[in-house]
Amino acid sequence: MNVHQVYPEQYDAQLGTKQQRITTLFSDLLPNQCELEVFSSPTTHYRQRAEFKIWHENNTAHYAMYQRGEYKRPFIINDFPVASQVITETMPHLLEAINHNEVLKRKLFQVEFLSTLSGEVLITMIYHKPLDDQWQTQAELLQTHLRDTLCCSLKDTVKEVGKETAQNTAHHHVVTHLDIIGRSRKQKRCLGRDYVMETFSLNNGSFQYQQPEGAFTQPNANVCEHMLDWAVSASKAFSGDLLELYCGIGNFTLPLASNFRHVLATEISKTSVAAALENLKTNHVNNVKIVRMSSEEFSQAMDGVRQFRRLEGIDLNDYRFSTVFVDPPRAGLDDHTVSITQKFDRILYVSCNPETLKANLNTICQTHRIERFALFDQFPYTDHIECGVSLVKK
Repeated sequence: MNVHQVYPEQYDAQLGTKQQRITTLFSDLLPNQCELEVFSSPTTHYRQRAEFKIWHENNTAHYAMYQRGEYKRPFIINDFPVASQVITETMPHLLEAINHNEVLKRKLFQVEFLSTLSGEVLITMIYHKPLDDQWQTQAELLQTHLRDTLCCSLKDTVKEVGKETAQNTAHHHVVTHLDIIGRSRKQKRCLGRDYVMETFSLNNGSFQYQQPEGAFTQPNANVCEHMLDWAVSASKAFSGDLLELYCGIGNFTLPLASNFRHVLATEISKTSVAAALENLKTNHVNNVKIVRMSSEEFSQAMDGVRQFRRLEGIDLNDYRFSTVFVDPPRAGLDDHTVSITQKFDRILYVSCNPETLKANLNTICQTHRIERFALFDQFPYTDHIECGVSLVKK
């Protein structure tokens, strides 16, 4: 996508092209009775994350992005309609304040935003200089200024349209919480929390998530809710225990746990594991254990190839695994993990890369058949496609 080009009127046609691509790519694996389920995105303000380079010109800082392969030619960003309403409302206020403060502006080279459906926003300012106490003092003043400025939006809305209407619009348009983090080489200064709290409202309940700065979270929150509902629905009739690989902060873990007796989940990132444990506690989910291991390591443990200290206190023989859930990175599953998934009666596979998904399913479908297949449009106006597949052993 060209960083300036967003055409909502073309969205349906672009989504149709993606649908045709998936139908064609998986035509040899999809049973005739399996209809592709398609979940669309809002056409604007759908990204809860955004990051921008800071381009300095004539002593003025600008938000900028680069086309792939053209890293010396910045595109100045004055409007970014794909970002959440919370981010787009915050951006101009932040930039104006930066340009009026040499301490905050000097050596600033990147700004990252993380926001939520409930109106929280976390701003990370990244520098090519050490961050000293003078920077922190100015950044704290900036944080206070942004909180005061952006919170006025709700007050003004109350005056104009009344309290009840204002509360209804606040979900999408008003900043409810704002924090700033400063980063430079081997340095991190938090002026408040280093995470946001997201709430997803699903068919089987409402779930709260601590989403830390730097941890992976689904960027399109509205589509993420569709993905979670779909996964819960697809596994509703399952039983026994669930093994989840690549659990992250527990995005799928929390809602899926209600469909199973016990869940054992793996994740390699310390930050994500800490957030996942906190999210289990916050949501009173008591039938899940998380181990900090890669999927490859856990596969070796299941096969008895290696023993791991991180599995001390967990007896894999106590589990009656019927289902495995995988949400791997773009590279897909390695061959050994694919062979492990084939031992399960049921497989739930969420993929961010149709090509590696197809390669994995070419093997998996030797032992399993596809029951449900979904397309989730996380990234409108791009070629990116997210898929969900539910399979059962033949």
